Parts: sequence; structure tokens; C-alpha cells
Amino acid sequence: MLTKRYVPCFIVALLLLSGCLFSGSELKRTVLAPEGATSLSLSRDGRFAIYHSTIQGIVLWDIQQNKKLADFGSQDPHHNTVLSSKISDNGRYAITATAQNFAVWDLAWGQSEGLWSISDGIIRDVALANNGQHALLALSNGKALYIDLGTGRRLEFLAHREKVNSVAISPNGRYALSGGNDYFAYLWDTQSGQVLYSFEHDSRISRVSLQRDGKLAMTADGGNDITIWDLTTGEQQASLAVRLRQQNLSSARFSDDGNMLVTGTPSRRVELWDTATGDNIGRWEAAPQQDTRPPAAVVYDVAITPEGLVTSGTSAGIVQLWTTE
Repeated sequence: MLTKRYVPCFIVALLLLSGCLFSGSELKRTVLAPEGATSLSLSRDGRFAIYHSTIQGIVLWDIQQNKKLADFGSQDPHHNTVLSSKISDNGRYAITATAQNFAVWDLAWGQSEGLWSISDGIIRDVALANNGQHALLALSNGKALYIDLGTGRRLEFLAHREKVNSVAISPNGRYALSGGNDYFAYLWDTQSGQVLYSFEHDSRISRVSLQRDGKLAMTADGGNDITIWDLTTGEQQASLAVRLRQQNLSSARFSDDGNMLVTGTPSRRVELWDTATGDNIGRWEAAPQQDTRPPAAVVYDVAITPEGLVTSGTSAGIVQLWTTE
């Protein structure tokens, strides 16, 4: 009798830990790069994607109409691999980066705004403000580098003591959030470099995100500590109820109103969270890249559509749209 009673509970526990329970269903799947993508970013509303593959180069795609809008080709003359990218909050501009250089693209006109090189570190992450001129880079040398591309002004943020892994910038370019291997994330002023808030974790910080109105921030480390911060006070608002051990995040984005956060992991997992309580309110598993064993895909970016649907884009070169019911 004891065996019969405990075995079902053990099975349920295994299912919960392995992430086999998923909610909602897939509404749409768009295969952009069957060969796989080295980077992929979504617009805030999930309608557009910019991605790079070794075969296609850099491409801008309209997900809603399922058509190519621009073919930018290689970022530089040496055909270096694009490893990170980001579309500005208003969807007008995008930034793409290799390990040593970055480019800004005007998505409305389908043209390059310029190519810039970095000589004193490896680019690990990028962010771009709405005007397409305020760029933010996470560097391997421990610097977060803010650049005004219009004036050439550079500000090196030096508070981090180790590699900077993730950065985010406010839509107006005034505030930056950076997180690194030194277990710290900092919210700072891009005009003065002054630290406004510091957020300490127990392990290296892998991902940061800013809510578009500047009211909330998210910081996530290599363990299970994913925290929502109230930026009006600098205090913790919620800690996400993570079920998996050592769940790293590869992407995260707040809903426009800040009430929800959608996250992605390097292991195909897409999840939706209540930012007030930290409760999980939805989870899905992204499609793997074809012919990969074991099935694999990194969730490069996530978004929430105006209708409240969840969108994910992965290293498989696939964008998927999910219901939240």
C-alpha cells in the first residue's frame, strides 16, 4: 500500500521538475532559417524579427505577413558571425553585433546607419534606445559601454569587477541596467555614470531587463534567483517561483504595463510570470532545430503581442506564437 501511495506522487514530482507540463497551445510557427540562426531579436509587439544565419546573413522579417522586408547581408567585409542583436522599443532601429563590431540599422528605410569597432573587449550583449543613436554594450573586460553615436560621446561604466553579461537601456536612452559575473546588477544614469541602485545576487548575473516605463527591472542569476525590482523604491517586488534547479535565462521581456514578464532559456523553455506575485502563469517548449540530437534550441528572444499572446524566437531559426490560456 505504501508503494502504491508514494509512486504517483514521485511521478508527479518528476514531471514538475522536468518541465513536462505546459499550458496553452501553439497558434503559429514561422521558419525563418532552417539552417539555424546565430542571433534573433523580436520587436516589442512580436510583429518583426531581425536575425542572422551563416547562409542568409542579416535579414529583417515581417512575422505577421510572413514576408522578407530587407536583406542586409553580411555585417562586415570579413563576414563575421553576428552573435547578439536588439530591436529598439519603438521598432524603428536595430543593433547587431559580432564579437568585435556592431552595426545600427534603420528598419523603416531598410539601410545601415554605420559600423563601429571595439578594440578593448569582446561584445557580449547590446541594447539600443529609440532614436537609434544611444547604444549600450556589455563587454568581456568588465565595462558597460554607453555610446552616443550622434555626437561620438562615450561613457565607460566601471562599477563591475568582472565580465558584463547583459545590458538593457530605457527607450529614451537616459538609464541603463547592467549585470555581470561579479554577482551585481546596477541601474545607472547614462549622462553622469552615477549608480542609482545596485542589486546583489549569490551567483553571476546572466540576464537583466527593464520595463519600458522605467517602473520595474528584472535581474536573473545562474541559480534560481530571478527578481523583480520596484524602481520607485529600489526594493524587491517579487521573486519568481522557479521550479527547475539552476534555470539560466537567455531572454526576458516585460509586458507594456509591467504586469507580466515572459522569459526564455537555453533549453527551449518559454515561461510567463505574474510580476506582482512571482507566480508562473504559463509555460511552453519551443521547437528544436531540425535534425539535432538531442533536440535543442536557445530561446534568443521573447515578446508579448498587443493581444496578450506570447512570441518566442530561437536558435533553430523559428518564431512561434503561443496562446496563454
